[in-house]
This record gives sequence, C-alpha cells and structure tokens, in this order.
Amino acid sequence: MARSALINVMVRAAMKASRKLARDFGEVENLQVSQKGPADFVSAADRKSEEIIHQELELARPGYSFLMEESGASQGSDAQHRWIVDPLDGTTNFLHGIPLFCISIALERQGRLQAGVIYNPISDELFSAERGAGAFLNDRRIRVSARTRIADAVIATGIPHRGRGDHGEFLKQLAGVMAVTAGVRRCGAAALDLAWLAAGRFDGFWESGLSAWDVAAGALILREAGGFISDSAGGDQILDVGTIVAGNAAIHRHLLDLIKR
Repeated sequence: MARSALINVMVRAAMKASRKLARDFGEVENLQVSQKGPADFVSAADRKSEEIIHQELELARPGYSFLMEESGASQGSDAQHRWIVDPLDGTTNFLHGIPLFCISIALERQGRLQAGVIYNPISDELFSAERGAGAFLNDRRIRVSARTRIADAVIATGIPHRGRGDHGEFLKQLAGVMAVTAGVRRCGAAALDLAWLAAGRFDGFWESGLSAWDVAAGALILREAGGFISDSAGGDQILDVGTIVAGNAAIHRHLLDLIKR
C-alpha cells in the first residue's frame, strides 16, 4: 500500500513516540506516576509521548492547531487544520502491564475529519485511514464485520470506574445489551475498540464519558471501513457529547435502539 504524504507524517510521529512508550512499558514498575483524578493516571511516558508527537507534527506541518489530551488546545496560524492527539490511550492498562494501549492521531480540515492513525506498539498493529481512501491495518484493507443479527454480535464498551460516569445508567444499558448479544467485551482503550470494530473483530461499540481525542482517529477509520458511528441520540456530534454508538449498518441500528431505551 502506497501511503499519502499526510499519512506518512502521522505514522512517523506515532512510530517515534511509540519507541519511548515501548521502552517504558518494559519498566512500568519504575515509572514516575502522578494522579490527576480518581483512577485517572498520567505517567511520565504519557507526557513524553505527547511532546514527541507535537514536535514531529509541528515540524512537518507548521502552524496547524492542536487538541491534545495532556496539554489541551493550542491555536496555530492555520485555522483550517487541527491535530487531535491522544498520546497514550489506555493509560491504566499501560500502568498495569496490560498490552492494550495505543497512540491516536487525527487531522481535522475545516472541521471535518480528514485522516486518522492508531498504533499499538506492543502488537505492532497500525490502523490508518484517509477520507475517501479506505481503511487499513498495516498494509491490508479492512472492513467492518458482515453480521446483521444482534444475537450473533460481540459488542465492546467502556465501563465507568470510581469517580466517573453514571454507574446505575450504565448497568441498565449493559443488562439490555447482555440479554440479546453473543457477548460484551471491555478492553480499556476506546481508540483500539474503534480500530478493532473497523477490522471486524468487534461488531459494535458504545461508551459514555469520552473526549474528542479518544474518538477522532477511530471514527474516521471506522467510517472508511464501512462502519457507522453516531452520538447516543443518533446525531453526528461525536466529538462533542462524549457518548457514542458504533457498528456496521445493521448492528449500529440495533445497538442505538437498545441504548436509547
């Protein structure tokens, strides 16, 4: 697969940051960790990854704006373009030695998602997509699953933890989904959940309490793989409202109906 210049820029940034993450993952017990909220940790590795990605993207595309998990929003001289970056999605997994985490980088152009890259350095899986050009896992084209029956579907989700989310509401949603599906999975990294959904490993996904950097790259990759993603009301405010529902056409419709109920 011949990658575009834009995707190459994003991949280079992700790969450079990932080398530091992979080294730190091997020494996770020695990481200097601070706590920024209940069960919401940020490590030295997280900050360093963001710094590397920012430097690489700024060097390649000077003036673009940024929205990054740790450092927030910064306005560049080019108001038409914005990078949306999660330098380490799955931080809690990372800190517990669980190899399910990734770097997520998306580019918005004039408010529309244009390109996305998600990379897990432990499995060496690179998911990428550019608007109108399809979605890929490494160099192989990917598509969402073809399952149409909710009874056959495996659904991914995110479980609210201590100090976050409406636990009672989630348990009602979970009970509804469990009753009609083949299984529910929780991986702990929303960007990977969306990437795996795009690759057909999952059939659907829903989660609340997400931020734009959790969703942006995965949303584009999923759509380019033939999938559907919406907010919980069925609208397109996926980067703003924090609650998303996703799947192929049939499973998205079934799952959205379950969550609405």
